[in-house]
Parts: sequence; structure tokens; C-alpha cells
Amino acid sequence: MARAFLREDGRYVGILDPTERTILHGLMEQTRVLLSPEVESTGDTFDDLVASMGLSLGGPDEPGSPAAQGPSGADVDRDPALDRLLPTAHRGDDQVAAEFRRLTEEGLRQRKSRNLDVSLQCLEAAQGDRVELDAAQAPAFLMALTDVRLLLGERMGMRTEDDAEALYAALEDLDDDDPLGYAVAWYDFLTWLQETLTHAVMGTDLGDALAAYEDDEDDEDDEDDEEDGGSGPARSGSL
Repeated sequence: MARAFLREDGRYVGILDPTERTILHGLMEQTRVLLSPEVESTGDTFDDLVASMGLSLGGPDEPGSPAAQGPSGADVDRDPALDRLLPTAHRGDDQVAAEFRRLTEEGLRQRKSRNLDVSLQCLEAAQGDRVELDAAQAPAFLMALTDVRLLLGERMGMRTEDDAEALYAALEDLDDDDPLGYAVAWYDFLTWLQETLTHAVMGTDLGDALAAYEDDEDDEDDEDDEEDGGSGPARSGSL
């Protein structure tokens, strides 16, 4: 069972068992694939610079070219989840939003991808169940967890607080083996894990937070025993 991230000798150490590490690694890897920079390095400095500016010297059907985009500049086949991970800065003006995205999205993809790469390496380097982060890796891990939660929330249809309320209410009617229940449980787990690392980085004492999490787990187990089937994972907070 996972244990909160705590600060130890200038590092941040969390305990994740093999199953937890495997699932978290898979979620991060899927997010990494979605965010992978659309413009891969060509080995030519000039071509890479042109590509990073959102320009294309290729044919009209190549990704990123005007012919591959809709009337507002949006990619026709764009995954809606990318709009959660790479939100527009100008919601009221499609043309301004498209131009801003053209100039900034590639760099944002690269930064988020690097954070996920660092986090994946930290999980792979775990000693036993200990996941250790140094001062540079901890912020990257936090941002990677944010992006995984955003993607998971989008896949579950949680875009607003009302969506979240409706989803958690619906859990009461789900079968115990419904995949949605597992997804929500992992969303809650990631939220808790992110909070423990945030507090550790900020130097906050996590004793009470850890006790509260374990009490919640014990309460859920007791309810399952009494009712022969729980009502789903406890909600842990905001989107």
C-alpha cells in the first residue's frame, strides 16, 4: 500500500508497491504519448527551428498545414483531451487563439513531455518500493501528476464541478467490477499522492494527512464488509 511522500535528507521519498508503480507508469506513458511533440527532430538545426515556430515547408496535407486545419485554425482530427492539457489562452477569439497556439503549443508539449520523461525514469529507478525524487525531479513529478489527472478526468467526462458531482453520485449504482469505478479510484489516489508531494515540497507536516487517508481506507473496508459491496471510492477533492 502506498505511503505519503515525505522529505528525507533533502529528497522526497514515497512508497508505492509494484502494482501501484506499474499502473502509474502506464498512465504517465499514455499521457506522454498523447503529448509527444508533433514535430520530431530532423537533425537539421534550421528545419527544427522552422518547425518549432509552427511553420511547415512540406506539402498541404501534412499535419499543421492550413489544409489539415479547420476554418478557425484548429486541427480537424485533434483529440479533445489536448485542449485540457494545452488550453487556449484566448477563448473569445478563435483567430487569436489559433495564432497563440501556433506560436506556443510545441514548446509546451516539449516541457510537459520532459516532465513525464523524468517521472517515468524515477518510477523505473525505484529501489524496492521507494520512489525517490531530488529537488529538481519533485516539481516535474508534480506537474506530470497534474497532467495525468487532467487526462483521466477528461476521459471520464469530468470537465466541471457539476460533472464531478454527477459522476460521484453515479458510482452508487455501479457494479463492483465496473471500469469506471476503478478509474475514479485512481483519480482519487493520484489526487492524494499529488497532495502529499506538494506538502512535502512545501515543508508541511503530513502526519495528519496520512492518518486521514488511512482512516478513509479503513472506513471503506469496514463498509464493504458490512454491506457486502461498497459504494465506490471516496471523493478526494477538486478536479
